[in-house]
Amino acid sequence: MTKLGFLRLSYEKQDTLLKLLILSMAAVLSFSTRLFSVLRFESVIHEFDPYFNYRTTRFLAEEGFYKFHNWFDDRAWYPLGRIIGGTIYPGLMITSAALYHVLHFFHITIDIRNVCVFLAPLFSSFTAIVTYHFTKELKDAGAGLLAAAMIAVVPGYISRSVAGSYDNEGIAIFCMLLTYYMWIKAVKTGSIYWSSMCALAYFYMVSSWGGYVFLINLIPLHVLVLMLTGRFSHRIYVAYCTVYCLGTILSMQISFVGFQPVQSSEHMAAFGVFGLCQIHAFVDYLRSKLNAQQFEVLFKSVISLVGIILLSVGAVLMLTGKISPWTGRFYSLLDPSYAKNNIPIIASVSEHQPTTWSSYYFDLQLLVFMFPVGLYYCFNNLSDATIFIIMYGVTSMYFSAVMVRLMLVLAPVMCILSGIGVSQVLTTYMKNLDVSRADKKTKKQQDSTYPIKNEVASGMILVMAFFLITYTFHSTWVTSEAYSSPSIVLSARGGDGSRIIFDDFREAYYWLRHNTPEDAKVMSWWDYGYQITAMANRTILVDNNTWNNTHISRVGQAMASTEEKAYEIMRELDVSYVLVIFGGLTGYSSDDINKFLWMVRIGGSTDTGRHIKEHDYYTPTGEFRVDREGSPVLLNCLMYKMCYYRFGQVYTEAKRPPGYDRVRNAEIGNKDFELDVLEEAYTTEHWLVRIYKVKDLDNRGLSRT
Repeated sequence: MTKLGFLRLSYEKQDTLLKLLILSMAAVLSFSTRLFSVLRFESVIHEFDPYFNYRTTRFLAEEGFYKFHNWFDDRAWYPLGRIIGGTIYPGLMITSAALYHVLHFFHITIDIRNVCVFLAPLFSSFTAIVTYHFTKELKDAGAGLLAAAMIAVVPGYISRSVAGSYDNEGIAIFCMLLTYYMWIKAVKTGSIYWSSMCALAYFYMVSSWGGYVFLINLIPLHVLVLMLTGRFSHRIYVAYCTVYCLGTILSMQISFVGFQPVQSSEHMAAFGVFGLCQIHAFVDYLRSKLNAQQFEVLFKSVISLVGIILLSVGAVLMLTGKISPWTGRFYSLLDPSYAKNNIPIIASVSEHQPTTWSSYYFDLQLLVFMFPVGLYYCFNNLSDATIFIIMYGVTSMYFSAVMVRLMLVLAPVMCILSGIGVSQVLTTYMKNLDVSRADKKTKKQQDSTYPIKNEVASGMILVMAFFLITYTFHSTWVTSEAYSSPSIVLSARGGDGSRIIFDDFREAYYWLRHNTPEDAKVMSWWDYGYQITAMANRTILVDNNTWNNTHISRVGQAMASTEEKAYEIMRELDVSYVLVIFGGLTGYSSDDINKFLWMVRIGGSTDTGRHIKEHDYYTPTGEFRVDREGSPVLLNCLMYKMCYYRFGQVYTEAKRPPGYDRVRNAEIGNKDFELDVLEEAYTTEHWLVRIYKVKDLDNRGLSRT
């Protein structure tokens, strides 16, 4: 369209065209900025959990939904196995498989792996569009466009939605914002249609991510606050009752969820508010039929009776186990020290650690400062919708401080409230710009008390534009440098500045796949279970599902014990090979030695591991050291020996002795030893992955060969 043609359009059409153009650009930017890893490396799945998701999606696409739903995986959690269909949220897999079949229906041939790789960037574009509509309901289209542009590049969301990050969160944030948008529409209209659409969006959310618990507690909390502030109305009653009833019934169709919505403590708040809605509506009906004195007597009697009955029934159900208690992760959100003191397997996950102050600026930058501005505007313009976004912002801020993973839940509301804040600031100062020469004399007379109004407005707009530009540059840099490196392929800078690629993980898994018996059982720490099953196609003892703490504890006990004790455990579990990750040569800090204390804690958390005490692995001064001053228990345990076998003969740096660990910055204390129960099977090029074969007993049981 030419400039002249654009100007001939009516103002409304120009406005609509500009909105469509800006929103389309935000959606394209959202998709393209997440492709750094594909351009730099290749189309590859990232991290650990995504490999399980990819494996199950491939099975679904090839075998169909019925076999997928009834799939028993005998390659995981040996010898227990795992029922896949009833222990996952299938929304991600079904979405990918459906997209894959639709593309093939139109003869667009694409591998299922590439569908998985690019699904999260695609849904991030949808998220930008939903954010626009959601924010528009809260303020106006200008704020919506700003929020859409912000969420397109915000690092806090990009960290879980880059190309290759094939995890539940990749589509769950879209589902969450879609549900919130539908909820606000339902609240504003009191329409059963919008309430039903909200319930369907909630169903999609439940099928995609366990974080739906946050959503099903936030919406009832919103209704409760509306009750307490006297804003409860027929619209709210229709909206919530429809969403709760229909949403609960739909959510129970997910096998992994089952009867939790009516049995678990995490869902009881929603049920309680539903009951309050009925009581509130009944009280309003009685008030319209009785005089004030009769109503007061009846109201006090009914409330007392209902309260006693509810408390009694609730107590009985809790004591009999009909209502299950809160899960460990839920307790951890309310009490940050709970997991560390009671469930070390939860505390051992890096995503479950508290968030540092620097992480907020790193992942949100400008939004940290504009978030309070948006909150201030919402408080000044209270409505049913703005009360909801205030509650969403405050609660997600708290939860993100407790658990760094929930920065993902905070990022969207940061963008929405910051979009509202920036929009309000720009709107305020744009009004003060003197753009018409014809009215200059009149404006000069009107603004005699504010002689530099135009200059101040111009300055503020330029400052805001500068901050928005720096936000974009910061977000792009963080995306490129911090969130676009797949953990399966590592990279570093050489002395001349060139990029060095470490592809040891895939090298090791490829070796396992082609050089070990198909029925071989591989023992490793649970972090690598999904990758081994997906890429090596071998049976593993534990994986990232972490559903059986006792089984994981047994692996931790083997790693933390001496060779003789570990051999007994490995024979008990029928282990063929043991895989460990070692970064002492390359400087890779996320190796098994740095994770070892978690193996000790988890190994000692069950009855069979009571003999394993964490303090035994420290020096007398309370240090964890791998050099000569290290604890003898540590220097002779299986994990230490597997990582440092033959390492004492290797020179890692100039002017350093052999056996110098570049991660711990120390010369190892136990160099000259041989393995009795294991033999080295394979070590990758950069020593990142080391694989050992478990020796068999001699036929007479006298020695190992």
